Amino acid sequence: MDLDGELSVHGRSILERHCVLLMCHVSATTKILCGGGHMKIAVIYHSETGNTRQMAELVGEGCRKVEGVEARCMEVGEVDDDYVTESSAVIFGSPTYMGTCSWQLKKYLDSQPTGLADKLGGVFASQNWPGGGGGSFVEMTMIAAMLVHGMLIYSGGTVSGQPYLHFGAVSRKAPDEQLYRERCLKLGQNIATKARELFAGP
Repeated sequence: MDLDGELSVHGRSILERHCVLLMCHVSATTKILCGGGHMKIAVIYHSETGNTRQMAELVGEGCRKVEGVEARCMEVGEVDDDYVTESSAVIFGSPTYMGTCSWQLKKYLDSQPTGLADKLGGVFASQNWPGGGGGSFVEMTMIAAMLVHGMLIYSGGTVSGQPYLHFGAVSRKAPDEQLYRERCLKLGQNIATKARELFAGP
């Protein structure tokens, strides 16, 4: 009886060691697949004057406010396809041209880019004039294409705290005013927070 007890304890000890080794292996593998344990977010934009680029940088900064998230901003002509494929969310930004997004950003979305399906998506736009609704049309144009590519669209709307976002962040020219800066930061933070809720697991 005593011998059986000793063997039982010994057996449990071996099993526990194997479980610990297995858990370490799974943890290491998960970190490799997730890019070192960090969730990736791609911010893709087109900018002629630098206004939308400044917005993109603030959106990326907002993403990085969420623990465990890294974000990379990419001009639409220099997209890193591998990074996009590895990302959990992709955020698009464009200036307002004739009431819609730029042809450069539209061309990218029309060219069947890889790696967008099933990812969380968000949008932002710059415009020369605060009235008229041009920025909203820009965002809806991008959102329509993103939905066709199978993306999940999110902004946080009016339920994730101020400043409120509707379709996404909009700035009059460069985001120099505090409200426009806060909108960009808030969009990035909202997207990153929701992406972790959806994709990071327990």
